[in-house]
Formats: sequence, structure tokens, C-alpha cells
Amino acid sequence: MKLHGYFRSSASYRVRIALNLKGLTPEHLPHHLRKGEQCAPAYLAINPQGLVPTLESDAGAILTQSLAIIEWLDETNPNPPLLPKDPLRRAKVRAFAQAIACDTHPVQNLKVLARLRQLGLPEEQVTEWAAWANREGLSACETLIADEAGPFCFGDAPTLADLCLVPQLANARRFGVDVSAYPRLLKAEAAAKQVKAFADAAPDKQPDAE
Repeated sequence: MKLHGYFRSSASYRVRIALNLKGLTPEHLPHHLRKGEQCAPAYLAINPQGLVPTLESDAGAILTQSLAIIEWLDETNPNPPLLPKDPLRRAKVRAFAQAIACDTHPVQNLKVLARLRQLGLPEEQVTEWAAWANREGLSACETLIADEAGPFCFGDAPTLADLCLVPQLANARRFGVDVSAYPRLLKAEAAAKQVKAFADAAPDKQPDAE
């Protein structure tokens, strides 16, 4: 199994956590996003979007998009489960994860920020755009789990929701967001960071970390 990624990519970070939780140890193949390595023809041949992560299975199957990869890992390696058995709870976990992975992260990712710079926005406004996107998304997520006892996002074990939350909080801090405004999210993050699988997946623990 091979994981194409980048140490600071939050989408790659999510998948690293899932792999660690499942006890899987793929070969890590880094692609430096700021150097444009994700746009190399050889990489575009396996991921035409030029995004990370991409997972190559032992059988040679190519999987893209972090949520799809994580759900495939969960279905093929069911322990520990990353989605609840109850259909309603599963939908709630997925909704939380998608609020981050589909509606928050893409609006502040490298490609969007690069486009804003191309359009002539000064760096201060580019950073504020990213901070705004994080505040909007995290505020909604705080409300989504306000009534969940925890300590994780949904109960006493990590789920797909936590795999998305922890990397996004790291992004928010990088853009100067005051995350103290989200105490329920911080409670889940604190619980997750006590789990070795999360700690080992952190960007600063990766061999390609700068």
C-alpha cells in the first residue's frame, strides 16, 4: 500500500490518522505542494485532479479524495470502526465531516489562496480570507456537536468527525484564528491528541516535514 501525500496537507493528515488507527503502515510518497510536485505528469496520471492524498492499494487500485479513502479503509479494515452502526448517528458524523472536508477546507486550501494572489489580493487579505473560512466552518461545527457529551465529537471513541476536526484546527491556528471560541471542538481535539494514532499522524512527525 502506498500513500501519496504532503505533511502539511490536512486531507493527507486525515488519512494518516485513519491508517494509524487501523494499524496499517503504507509506504509514504511525499509530493511538495508548494513546489508544484502534485502537477508532475507522472502524478497526474494517477490523480488527474493533482491533489493529495492518493492511496494505492496492495492490489494496485487507485483511490482519491480523503473521505472516500477513509470510508474504504473502514469497510475493508472494520476495527476500530470510524462510523457508528446506527444510521442516524452515521449521518450526523458524515455531516460533520463533510462540513469540514467539503465546505471549509476547500475554500481555504492552497489552490484557492494561490488564485486569490493571482487576482491581486495583498497577502494580508489572502490570510484573512483563509481565517474567515475557518471561523465560519468551525463555528457551525461547534454548534453541530454542542449537545454531544463526548469527549470525542460523537461519543467515547474517535470517528470520521475527529479525523477531520483535528487537522482543520491545525489549519485554523496557522491562519491566526482564535480557536478558544470553540470549547466543544477543543474538548474533542484534546481527547484525540491523547490517542497515539493521532499524535503520530501530526505534520511535524512526518519525514517530509520542513
